[in-house]
Amino acid sequence: MENNNKRVDFNINLAQSFENNIDKGFDLIDYVSSVNVSCTLSGGCPLAIKKAVEYCKFKNKEIGALISLPESVTDPFSLSEEEIEAIVLYQLGAISSFTKAASLNIEHVRPCGLMYQAASQNLGFSVAIAKAIKKYSEWLMLYGAAGTVIKATEADANINIAQEVIINKKYNADTTVDYSVNNIDGNDLLLLRMKHLINNKEIDYAENEFAKIEYDTVHFDVNADGMLDLLKDANNIAEPRPVNYNKVVTSGWVE
Repeated sequence: MENNNKRVDFNINLAQSFENNIDKGFDLIDYVSSVNVSCTLSGGCPLAIKKAVEYCKFKNKEIGALISLPESVTDPFSLSEEEIEAIVLYQLGAISSFTKAASLNIEHVRPCGLMYQAASQNLGFSVAIAKAIKKYSEWLMLYGAAGTVIKATEADANINIAQEVIINKKYNADTTVDYSVNNIDGNDLLLLRMKHLINNKEIDYAENEFAKIEYDTVHFDVNADGMLDLLKDANNIAEPRPVNYNKVVTSGWVE
């Protein structure tokens, strides 16, 4: 083991599959500390949600709500704050019915897809999501792309946040995600990136070019090739622990 007591939240998405593949990603769950379970607007089916929640309970993993925009929305910035609120609350209610049935609670909310991208680029949109989450529960944490927008959202909406790095996304020099290019392939490259991120708190944006990045959680794409092996290697670099646990440790309240 190389982790030297380094602790970082590792997270994945589950329940984005339909009936013929509802267990997709379950093989990764032992190597992460939090799981974003899909709600109905971000794909999947009710049975997939139910099975994911029950498996997270069995594995004692923190559960978050994975929310998205309806497929009919192509311009997220055309939505009113009231519409954003309705979209968010609808999905939080859906996932919470399953967690309540399992005697669990959701601990965080993570947008995905177009909603994630829009929230990382536009403060008003991000704050609207945060306000909707707070109407549901002031205790929930918002996961979002690491950077100035999510930090400003924390201040403007007075919400707890977790800054996220997506391990197989390309990044710009200002540490924003480059959504215009394909994801990075190859476990050797991703493992080198992971080691540098954990040990130096830097993300590469070009060959041998790095930028400092503040982050709390690392996202692993269950649809990408080789993620199981990458997560196994990542567990040798850092110990996966939920964000709240890590923040309490950093504060000095626990050893």
